[in-house]
Amino acid sequence: MQLTVLGGGGFRVPLVYRALLSDDSDSRVNELVLYDVDPARLRRVGEVLARLEAEAGVAGPAIRLETDLAEAVRGTDFVFSAIRVGGLEGRVCDERAALDEGVLGQETTGAGGVCYGLRTVPVAVQIARTVKEHAPDAYVINFTNPAGMVTEAMSAILGDRVVGICDSPVGMFKRVARALDLDRSSAVFDYAGLNHLGWLRRVLVDGVDVLPGLLADPDKLLTIEEGRLFGPTWLRTIGAVPNEYLWYWYYTKDAIAGIEAAKETRGEFLLRQQGGFYAGGEGAGDAYAAWDRTRRDREESYMADSRDVTGAGERDEDDLDGGGYDRVALELMHAIARNQEATLVLNVRNGSTLPGLPADAVIEVPCVVDANGPRALPLDPLAPHAAALVATVKDVERTAIEAATTASRELAVRALALHPLVDSVNTARRIFDRQLQDVPDLSRVFG
Repeated sequence: MQLTVLGGGGFRVPLVYRALLSDDSDSRVNELVLYDVDPARLRRVGEVLARLEAEAGVAGPAIRLETDLAEAVRGTDFVFSAIRVGGLEGRVCDERAALDEGVLGQETTGAGGVCYGLRTVPVAVQIARTVKEHAPDAYVINFTNPAGMVTEAMSAILGDRVVGICDSPVGMFKRVARALDLDRSSAVFDYAGLNHLGWLRRVLVDGVDVLPGLLADPDKLLTIEEGRLFGPTWLRTIGAVPNEYLWYWYYTKDAIAGIEAAKETRGEFLLRQQGGFYAGGEGAGDAYAAWDRTRRDREESYMADSRDVTGAGERDEDDLDGGGYDRVALELMHAIARNQEATLVLNVRNGSTLPGLPADAVIEVPCVVDANGPRALPLDPLAPHAAALVATVKDVERTAIEAATTASRELAVRALALHPLVDSVNTARRIFDRQLQDVPDLSRVFG
């Protein structure tokens, strides 16, 4: 089986390869194609993979490095898309352009997420067309952010053969299961929303919801990152455990203050940190050791600004191994390739799952997956406040997709202005103009 990774020079690719090395099944991936527009990054990641294989003591998939997209996807079985249009420099602009206007500067939430989507959607659409031409039977597993928006744009061409994934829900489920002293496989997690905008509403064990017991126990809640982040009182008030990214919504002023108080934004930190790794800086003689140190620092500092503001403390050791989305992707691949049924939280087209949203809108919900692909499981409607927020953000995402695919500056400003975390039309215009000036990949979209 062939797997093609788009963004093959990306920092997290070794996590995927690490998971592939542990697969000894008959239907394992035997050819891994890494595609990237930057040959130097590909070579650097290739050095890390070689060391991983040597340390594992097993033969991994044959690796091929490609800078031609059509050749990379030709005849492949699965495509894993994890690209970053505009690079980390674009992310820094996403953050700073918003912060300089006094609104939230974050990669996928608020103005930053809209701007990231505006420059990414056209590239994702071209990828979808290339896959459809050269690998029409392949499934595309999308981790490119903003994942819901990008998956929806690609689904207009690939239909149900593109599936979005995220590691946030499964990470939450693991933490909640530990707090409840549960075997995660014995519970049903009722989760619904959009990517980075979802809520865990019930945890069913033998048909009984055990989540209320957790919500009523402040001490247990404080053992999980979400409890420390949002506070036990707020979780009990809303009767659910929100995705960690909802902290930016429920505590917006605190979030802005925390980011502004930091020495650098998350994007600036990653640009400096990963720039050193790719340049070969300290530890250049051992690419794997340099990568692992950098990865550990990255995981430890994840959402550090929010944890500093709330006093949530350090991340749990179990959350620092860096695994998550890679395992979700491989479990999804195995379910399809082996007809091995699995239940996963995925980004798929809505159909009639969540009332009030278009059938072709991409949502993030539990799905059953087998050789026929993913199918969303039936769900209860979202609570009114959640449903209203999801409907508004989905309208913003769909407006941004239309803006990017038609090169409409007016629609781009509309998408920004209608986002609840952007405080005025004039703010939206200034952010968009700043992005056009500073991010070449965005200016190429809009002429």
